[in-house]
Amino acid sequence: MKSIFKVSLLAATVVLAVGCQKEESPKATTKAPAATEQAQVHFKSEDDKAAYAIGVSFANYLSESIEKPNKLGIKLSKDEVLKGIEDAFAGKSALNQDQTRQALESLDQRVAKTMKAKEAEDAAKALKAGEEFREKFAKEEGVKETKSGLLYKVITPGKGEKPAATDVVEVNYTGKLIDGTKFDSSYDRGKPATFPLDRVIPGWTEGLQLMPVGSKFEFVIPPKLAYGDHATPTIPANSTLIFDVELIKVEHAKKPAPQAKPKAK
Repeated sequence: MKSIFKVSLLAATVVLAVGCQKEESPKATTKAPAATEQAQVHFKSEDDKAAYAIGVSFANYLSESIEKPNKLGIKLSKDEVLKGIEDAFAGKSALNQDQTRQALESLDQRVAKTMKAKEAEDAAKALKAGEEFREKFAKEEGVKETKSGLLYKVITPGKGEKPAATDVVEVNYTGKLIDGTKFDSSYDRGKPATFPLDRVIPGWTEGLQLMPVGSKFEFVIPPKLAYGDHATPTIPANSTLIFDVELIKVEHAKKPAPQAKPKAK
């Protein structure tokens, strides 16, 4: 995984970016403006404005870097971060370069270990929740199950042809997790999706071959026919997926033209 902090980030980057001078300022008597507010500051020069912008950008980066471990239960104190910056500016850092690198590498290792454990825990929960959901869905009226474990229900019958795995299909669809979270929808994009049927997840390849053109099906796809234990940005590992699919059109794959036989000499 990418390092959360660059080596010597606190001790070197700030110093190189904005210099080593630090002026003492009186303690504020009023609260600082909220993060969503824009402070009214008048800069004496473009250099001052650029320096201020460096500080803002760096602070935003630090806030994000602190927030990620905090969500995993690794509590990083903002006060200690600010103290590290102040000490680095003053040239009296409590950690040398090697100690800084070791501390940040240790943080990366702890974050990676914690994330891995959380991902495994979440995947196990998703697997169990999916099994329970599919068991309940299978008992609903009109639901059928294939040998592979794909569950489906006919919402709107159709009378058109059914596609083969080698065909290209045009569909409208909505994809959801079992908690109702929508992760994809051609309806939201305002345009049907078109793709070769053998280039999608197995649950789609199998399920759409059951659909006549003009029909609408609801599919409940187990992880082994979807993304398995691989997580995506919008789909957790071991997720059972729900799709409402409307088959609009089928385009048969073009067969290669037969090669002409060579003429006998």
